[in-house]
Amino acid sequence: MPKNIILDCDPGHDDAIAIFLAAGHPALNIKAITTVSGNASIQHTTRNALIIAEMAELTQVPVAQGAEEPLVRKPKTAPHIHGESGLEGPELQEPTKQQESLHAIDLMADLLDHPEEPLTLVPTGPLTNIAWLLKRAPHVKKNIKEIVLMGGGSFGNWTPAAEFNIYADPEAAHVVFESGLPLTMAGLDLTHQAMAAEKEKEWLRHADTKAASFTAELLDYFTATYKELFGFPGAPIHDACAVAYCIDDRVFSTTHLPVTVETAGTYTTGMTVIDYLQTTGKAPNVNVAGQLNHSMFWTMLTDALERLP
Repeated sequence: MPKNIILDCDPGHDDAIAIFLAAGHPALNIKAITTVSGNASIQHTTRNALIIAEMAELTQVPVAQGAEEPLVRKPKTAPHIHGESGLEGPELQEPTKQQESLHAIDLMADLLDHPEEPLTLVPTGPLTNIAWLLKRAPHVKKNIKEIVLMGGGSFGNWTPAAEFNIYADPEAAHVVFESGLPLTMAGLDLTHQAMAAEKEKEWLRHADTKAASFTAELLDYFTATYKELFGFPGAPIHDACAVAYCIDDRVFSTTHLPVTVETAGTYTTGMTVIDYLQTTGKAPNVNVAGQLNHSMFWTMLTDALERLP
């Protein structure tokens, strides 16, 4: 029976690929796609989510716009990574699919009020929507099976210590990490292993689906950005790692560890402080991702893209 998930995202090149993976894999059933400000402004991330959902023929999946700014801070976006639109590279067609009138937080709360079975939340952007959900509708926690997020790690990509999704709203991340809910963190230590090399992109270019061709164009832009800014040989498909874990948790190893989100450090705001040696005495609260099975990950993705239009 497919696992029911809510995708909370800020598309974003790798968010778009994560949506394709979830849409094309029979192990998952997307109950909703919700958007948050992050890689681009909320208007752009919502438009991008509608475009990708339409391409994946997710006609019955509601797309709802969420938080346009962090809990207490000013919004941060990443135009130097994803472009102003958040999905620079491919030619984008205006979507005909319409967003829901409900705010993302209200839609999530409605879905979690009386689910047929507990839902898995898959946030691949800043955790603002999830934090607001837990604050405004704490009664739905009992119906959240787990949270599998992309973010954090033992090093940063926005600052030396902080990964972007956590840095963009560390207060929201703190709420989520201290929620007591089952939590798996696919951080940079893992996602940098999910590199799309030239041979993978070549497969995408020759695959006979629009989704695969579009993914190749996304990765061409993303790869160029990562080469210029970080000297990487390819583009890490960060966000798809969280979705892959929901499909089959054997795709990467995890270790249950204490993790704290730093909200006030001079140089470490947004850092996920992972207590590998458990020196703090804090109880483990996060399944921290370790080693990726790259071939398994890539097979999941290619299989999903082949099932899409």
